[in-house]
Amino acid sequence: MTQEIAFEAAIDQPYEQAVEKVIQALKVEGFGVLASIDVRAALKEKLGVDFQSYVILEACNPPLAHRALSADARAGLMLPCPVTVEADMRGGSLVRIANPEVMITVGPFGENPILQEVASQARARLERVANALKQS
Repeated sequence: MTQEIAFEAAIDQPYEQAVEKVIQALKVEGFGVLASIDVRAALKEKLGVDFQSYVILEACNPPLAHRALSADARAGLMLPCPVTVEADMRGGSLVRIANPEVMITVGPFGENPILQEVASQARARLERVANALKQS
């Protein structure tokens, strides 16, 4: 059975409000945002092109990250978890949250039972974030 690479949620709110809503929903599940990459601004600055409002939020749950890094320092290559928010041209916003259980299948990570457990716990939390956003 193939798992989806990301959980998606459409939010019936303008982009700026959706970004704040996502950050708050992540906090409820113990995730903080370590970095926020404004893709629209970066593409404008670097390439001189216009792009839709789009942000990549780098979400981290410190206890889960600590467990993963303690089990295998290479797990840092998979951290933090990317979450994207983009303006939907039809109105509202679209959120995508990377599925850690899919990401953990890369290389030797999927063979480590501790990393599998961390990915499973992270997936459950992030899936709850996506579901909460869908219901709001």
